[in-house]
Amino acid sequence: MAVADQPSLGSFAVGVAGGTGSGKTTVARRLADLLGADGVALLTLDAYYLDQAALTTPQRLAVNYDHPDAFDWPLLLEHLRRLRRGEAVPVPVYDFAALTRSAQWHLVPAAPVIIVEGILALYEPALRANFDLKVYVDTDADVRFIRRLQRDVAERGRTTESVIEQYLDSVRPSHLQFIEPTKRYADVILPHGGHNDPAVEVLLARLRELVTDRRSPDRGGSSGR
Repeated sequence: MAVADQPSLGSFAVGVAGGTGSGKTTVARRLADLLGADGVALLTLDAYYLDQAALTTPQRLAVNYDHPDAFDWPLLLEHLRRLRRGEAVPVPVYDFAALTRSAQWHLVPAAPVIIVEGILALYEPALRANFDLKVYVDTDADVRFIRRLQRDVAERGRTTESVIEQYLDSVRPSHLQFIEPTKRYADVILPHGGHNDPAVEVLLARLRELVTDRRSPDRGGSSGR
């Protein structure tokens, strides 16, 4: 059984998962904005796709990017552990047009709260063991598909036909096999995506409470809790 690393004082790690287009990125970014830029280190699972520079373009196109095997789990876990020790980490920048990592990277400094968001953020047991709070963003499949279609066409240079084909061939099957089942690991299930303002406010209040408890000297919180 995987055991979570001992966090640094005040360090609190949150995993935010959900299907493609569910609004998990919106939730993670809203939490980061509400908590303040200096208070949050945000890691996005999309940055940790495996480097595919050695593959040809047809080989890259054949990869199932919604499958757990598409991600560099050891690197993500190393970065999370380093952030929990108070170290900054160099995060890769993924080129979605070229379907591989770019030569660039950006530095993410340590912060009191660490948020890791992505479709499979709650999948890997060793990663999951390092989260103090696990969130699953639950959104209807038709809404998720429409959002993915709009995003991939507008931001990633995809055609409508290619997005639909990919959704039917790999995205939907992978969601049912790998992503949806991780809902059972969640401490909080957030319905209707990132624009569910009441739910985000409740989650934010709970997160602030948990972080305050983590920072308190007795670590036990108030009596009767």
